[in-house]
Amino acid sequence: MPGIHARLKRRRLLPATHLVDSGYTSVALFDTAARTHRIRMVGPLPPSPAWRSQEPGFTREDFTIDFDRRTVTCPKGKISGNWPELPAVASYTVVRFNPAHCNPCPVRATCTSGKAPRTVNFLPRRLHELQTRNRASQQDSTWRQLYASRFGVEGTMNELVNDHQMRRCRYRDTAKAHVQHVLTAIAVNIERLSAHEPTDTTYRPRPPTAFQQYLDAHGLPRPRWWRQGQ
Repeated sequence: MPGIHARLKRRRLLPATHLVDSGYTSVALFDTAARTHRIRMVGPLPPSPAWRSQEPGFTREDFTIDFDRRTVTCPKGKISGNWPELPAVASYTVVRFNPAHCNPCPVRATCTSGKAPRTVNFLPRRLHELQTRNRASQQDSTWRQLYASRFGVEGTMNELVNDHQMRRCRYRDTAKAHVQHVLTAIAVNIERLSAHEPTDTTYRPRPPTAFQQYLDAHGLPRPRWWRQGQ
């Protein structure tokens, strides 16, 4: 993604908002795009996983992280001050709770397993707050309406790949392959335009030929050579 943004910048095509799929939804990428290119990346961040996937349990969002006081409060109100000093290159802070709090806890089974007390790991403050804001925004209807535009992009890619065999190059050399891609995109645009009947003209589509009428009468599809990969 940083390489894509760098190339877009050289071409003066940087977007203000970049809709991405889940393969690019890293909070670190979100932060880099915002600080380097002032791009707002929009995509679904996965929820924080529970400590076990088979049964429900407390996630990191159930804990209150206070960066100013350097404390973490668990869902039962116990406070951990075990906030280690980490080097600048560390990506996560890991806070461990006191065994005296975890062992007698009545909901320990839904929080952690084994003899070790519960640990909570989280990103540096700037990234953690960005991650929290993005996960909260995903529940908003405005965010969902904005991200719905991504489905149009995916639909176009699906049409190019499955209907027009875009992944199969008919020529050697990247320059010739690029020409094929451009011509295919033009064909898709023409096909889409032809599906809309004009309203301000007397033009009417040409009636079907005898062969097309025969196919329609027998419930047979009309073949299109560019969709058969021939």
